[in-house]
Amino acid sequence: MLTINDLSLRIAGRLLIEHASLTLPAGTKAGVVGRNGTGKTTLFRAITGDLSAETGSIGVPRNTRIGQVAQEAPGTEEPLIDIVLKADVERAALIEEEKTATDPVRIAEIHMRLADIDAHSAEARAATILAGLGFDEAAQQRPASSFSGGWRMRVALAAVLFSEPDLLLLDEPTNYLDLEGTLWLENYVAKYPHTVLLISHDRDLLNRAVTSIVHLDRMKLTWWRGGYDQFERQLTEQRELQEKGRVRQEAARKHMQAFVDRFRYKASKARQAQSRLKALEKMKPIAAVVDDTVRAFRFPEPVKAVASPIIAISAASVGYKAGAPVLKRMTLRIDADDRIALLGANGNGKSTFAKLLAGRLKPETGSMTVAPGLKVSMFAQHQLDDLRPEENAYEHVRRLMPDAPEAKVRSRVAQFGLTTEKMATAAKDLSGGEKARLLMGLSTFEGPNLFILDEPTNHLDIDSREALMHALNEFPGAVILISHDRHLIEATADRLWLVRDGEVNPYEGDLSDYRQEVTGTAGDRRERRENEKASKADRRREAASRRQQYEPLAREIRATEALIDRLRKRIDLIEDELADPALYEKDPSTATRLARERSQLGATLAGHEEKWLEMSAEYEQATSE
Repeated sequence: MLTINDLSLRIAGRLLIEHASLTLPAGTKAGVVGRNGTGKTTLFRAITGDLSAETGSIGVPRNTRIGQVAQEAPGTEEPLIDIVLKADVERAALIEEEKTATDPVRIAEIHMRLADIDAHSAEARAATILAGLGFDEAAQQRPASSFSGGWRMRVALAAVLFSEPDLLLLDEPTNYLDLEGTLWLENYVAKYPHTVLLISHDRDLLNRAVTSIVHLDRMKLTWWRGGYDQFERQLTEQRELQEKGRVRQEAARKHMQAFVDRFRYKASKARQAQSRLKALEKMKPIAAVVDDTVRAFRFPEPVKAVASPIIAISAASVGYKAGAPVLKRMTLRIDADDRIALLGANGNGKSTFAKLLAGRLKPETGSMTVAPGLKVSMFAQHQLDDLRPEENAYEHVRRLMPDAPEAKVRSRVAQFGLTTEKMATAAKDLSGGEKARLLMGLSTFEGPNLFILDEPTNHLDIDSREALMHALNEFPGAVILISHDRHLIEATADRLWLVRDGEVNPYEGDLSDYRQEVTGTAGDRRERRENEKASKADRRREAASRRQQYEPLAREIRATEALIDRLRKRIDLIEDELADPALYEKDPSTATRLARERSQLGATLAGHEEKWLEMSAEYEQATSE
């Protein structure tokens, strides 16, 4: 069990968490969510003991092993498999002790303990974890120093997963994973036998891998049952009720205050006025819902439309060394309104293909024809380092608009979603999300016809990812997207291309098919799909016949829907009238009558809704293919 009691945390003089409390039972899998900068990582530091609390305490049972990904990725000459195996400190210590132990009793104890911790299967478990994170058998034997920083962070993640701590803390683990690694991690966390706290902005991961949400908002911690979608729906409903309650309370306060102001000095009403004054003093104000809507992304429209295909590739190969193509035999076409997401594990060539489309690489063989006047922009995470660290956003844009008036430059920066304060902040002092906004704005400054995005969400919180989704859907040009965020892919991409085995080909399935393929749960899904296609026409005919047979039921369902709609509208009107405090003094009999009618209508509505659900279920079952 993890117990947080009256916790306050402060960083550099800034209070991030204030008198927050939370209790999580052992075995809980919880996603920790909240806007960037609210203190989620700071909370993890307090749990591990790396940060002292200003007030309150954090308690875990004695001997609880807490694990998190190391801050520095391993870069030694040791093979990856050995680095991961060493993460189980007890196993490693027992094996070392076994080499020198001479006491038969102690040797027996070592062997018993090694059996208890399943040491004999350790190498297989470590290899499975590394494979799931993208390292094949050959890669597992290579030294860590031969991998880039991002791949080394995967090794650090593999190590903490292999050690299987009692409390696993994961802070944005998908930032250095591809889609395939994210899908594997999702399954792993969902089946993890101990407690997990997961900071993530990946909506699908939070829907599938955890069973509860811890929301850090306004310096408080709140626990919610269910995945992210359920949390978001419950939070919205709670805030709507809170705002309605606040409006009603304000109306009641004004009415009571008006009575007090009018009659407090009138002898016949003084006692009533005093009573209302005391009631006002005891009335605890309901806080207004703060409008914390995230700023939108806005991408300019293409300056000039170009005819399709905007890019045509024929039998092309591309790579970085002559005679050693990364991708080959590519014959593809991109149209002016295409929305294409690239699938495939890291190292298969997705970024290479993106560079080819952006003109940063040339075909080694074959051809690539580009429409006249085509403008291509590309956003990639590594380009964040290209920002001038000492210059602010205004100065970055001023370079592109040297003769424009200041107001016009600031207006253009505002379209990036940066506030007036952030416009004047040096790039090196911006958050990762703010840097991403600045770079996206600069990348699309001239109105591209084709916008290529390579992992654009790594530094964006959930609301900012939602804003990016809307901006991409409103962008009239073509989009090529590389991302591990399935929600973003499903919401913006119309087509999927798979980059694998040195080729780029259209993928016929959807993301659900790809997920099952990656996680090894596809089985004979393809065969079943082929069989289903063969009989699809027959099933459609049968379904049409069933729908005709059940048409009377369908009419009754539609009639019930209309009746439910009328009842709801009447209930809303009554609730608006009952929300007026003056009604209870001016016409109490009407208030009583309306309250009785509201109760009766509510019962009637509930009955019709139950009937509608039963009829709908019957119709759906009878007419489904």
